[in-house]
Amino acid sequence: MDREHVKGLADKAKGAIHQRRCRSTYRRQDVEAEGKIDKATGSAHNTAGDVKDAERDAADALKK
Repeated sequence: MDREHVKGLADKAKGAIHQRRCRSTYRRQDVEAEGKIDKATGSAHNTAGDVKDAERDAADALKK
């Protein structure tokens, strides 16, 4: 697991917390939107991590 995957997991967790918090706050729409943005950011970081993993695997395969 590289840095991008860790960032992705952290952002997804942060997004889930925001979405749960929206149930108990008066700024429901704002907090829920923040949660969705954080989850999307987490997914983007995970995708970037997957791309880096694929690049690394391809480079390792060429070395062999």
